[in-house]
Amino acid sequence: MIYNNIKPAKFISRPNRFIANIEIDGNHEICHVKNTGRCREFLIEGAKIFVQEFDSSTRKTKYDLISAYKKEQLINMDSQVTNKVIQEWLQEGGLFQNISLIKPESKYKNSRFDFYVEVGKRKIYIEVKGVTLEEDGVVMFPDAPTERGVKHLRELEECIEEGFEAYVIFVIQMSDVKVFKANEEMHKAFAETLTRVHEKGVNVLAYECLVTEDSIRISKQVPVIV
Repeated sequence: MIYNNIKPAKFISRPNRFIANIEIDGNHEICHVKNTGRCREFLIEGAKIFVQEFDSSTRKTKYDLISAYKKEQLINMDSQVTNKVIQEWLQEGGLFQNISLIKPESKYKNSRFDFYVEVGKRKIYIEVKGVTLEEDGVVMFPDAPTERGVKHLRELEECIEEGFEAYVIFVIQMSDVKVFKANEEMHKAFAETLTRVHEKGVNVLAYECLVTEDSIRISKQVPVIV
């Protein structure tokens, strides 16, 4: 995934989940934040960030916040990009060979999973979660309670019971990490549900990404503690 019109900027503050105050080209501007997670460990005053600039009269802000440095580590925080990254990767044969169908935003009962995939006679549902929380090489999800995430896991379990294959893929939006695990301290129910559905046959995978100021792509698989 490649972004256009990326510019460096400086983070100042985040009045709410959706906007940030930034400094760019010597001016103070309001920027849209494409991630409703907390991101407190790297969105700190003075942090170097990268924003995408838009020229549109219909937008409330001119910029989208795409990534930020946490010390020397660049973290992509665009929660809307993870599905695009996974779709590109699937199309390149990253997880399955000889895919005959990739259907994004596929309805299943009361949910929409991120992808429905067919490989020969195999019928597969995939849910994708972006990960930006890291501590000493350990990456964790979620960084805020997510009842929606628990619901998705439970319905992936139902997919298994009905004869489908099911995957939850955690896209780690940074590189050079050691291991992934559920953030039990933040949301115990999510961690417990992830363990249960894994035992029932849901595939739990995590992949780190190569992140640059204007791109992000799947890099390599990361060990998962379930």
